[in-house]
Amino acid sequence: MDKTIADLRKDYTLQDLSETEADPNPFIQFKKWFDQALVAQLPEPNAMTIATAMPEGKPSARMVLLKDFDERGFVFFTNYNSRKGQELAENPQASLVFWWAELERQVRISGRVEKVTDEESDKYFYSRPENSRLGAWASNQSEVIANREVLEQRLQELHGKFENQEIPRPSHWGGLRVIPTEIEFWQGRPNRLHDRLLYTRMDDGSWQIERLSP
Repeated sequence: MDKTIADLRKDYTLQDLSETEADPNPFIQFKKWFDQALVAQLPEPNAMTIATAMPEGKPSARMVLLKDFDERGFVFFTNYNSRKGQELAENPQASLVFWWAELERQVRISGRVEKVTDEESDKYFYSRPENSRLGAWASNQSEVIANREVLEQRLQELHGKFENQEIPRPSHWGGLRVIPTEIEFWQGRPNRLHDRLLYTRMDDGSWQIERLSP
């Protein structure tokens, strides 16, 4: 008999996550897990869901790529005129989710969002391949277009425009940093009794760690 969606299940048994093993600093703990995802050669371990909302509360979510992180926060790059860019301009709060299925792990991050400096955006933009830089000019992200050929033609025009020139970063394209107030580490465990450790930033900048019921 064919399985139904309701029949799909997996018991998580690989590892556990205890308060004694978790680092007091969530950024160090994230780096530990991220490095383990790299060693495991997971496909695009920096892929993350970013959820945003308009002021009236309507949510939206999509996948983006993490491009940097440190104790200031988690950075990705986008067209500021895109749907997510406009939503974050109106309501600068977001949640991120990393899902590393092979390690049976999830990380959820919530916080406010701000633009990175022009210098940071320039540094990343000029590290990108030429066609990626041209793509930032070619695409009016999230806008309706007639067909694929519109993009291809625009790209060819830009190749001609910037031939033998340095391709500048568009002013509408750059980095955004999610500055976390909460970071939750989730480790799958047997019988759906998963380990969940929630780090909450306190007023003095320290982090409180609490275990959540699964």
